Amino acid sequence: MPELRQARVSDHKAIVACVQQWWGDSRTPQQARELSLLLPKLFLQFFSSTSLVLEDEAGVRAFLVGFHAADNDEEAYIHFVGVDPDLRGQGAARRLYTTFFQRAAEAGRTELRAITSPGNTGSIAFHRAMGFTIERGDRVVDGLPLHTDYDGPGQDRVCFYRKLAR
Repeated sequence: MPELRQARVSDHKAIVACVQQWWGDSRTPQQARELSLLLPKLFLQFFSSTSLVLEDEAGVRAFLVGFHAADNDEEAYIHFVGVDPDLRGQGAARRLYTTFFQRAAEAGRTELRAITSPGNTGSIAFHRAMGFTIERGDRVVDGLPLHTDYDGPGQDRVCFYRKLAR
C-alpha cells in the first residue's frame, strides 16, 4: 500500500495530471480537464495541512483535498478525492477518509460535509458506507434528495453530512 502523507503545494501539478488521466476513461479529454479545474493551486497553498496524499515509487496514487471551516470551529469539508483506478476497491479512499476524520476530530471538529453530483452513484454509495447521511434537499429525483443549482444553473448536488465523535 502506498505511503500516506500530508499534501504539499508541490503536489499540485501531479494531482491535476492524475485527475485528467484517472477520469479520462469516463470523460472526454476536455471534460477531464474541466474537472481538474476544481483543484486550483490555492487549495494546496492554503489547505495542504488538512489534505492528504498516498504515494509510492510510481508517484501520487490517491489524494484527498479537504479543509476545516474558517467561519466556524465545528465543521470540516472534503472537497475532492481521487484514487488511481488500479487501486480502487483496495481501501485507499477509506484510508484517506479515516485519516481525515481522525485529524479533524483531533482539531476539535465535530461535523463533516461533502457533496457530489447526483449521477455519481459510486460516490453516493461510498459516502453512505463511510457513515455520511444525505441532507434533505429542495427536491427529490428518483428517491435522491437534491440541492437544485447548488453549483450554478443546472449544477444540482447531493449534500452529505456526518457527525464526528471526539
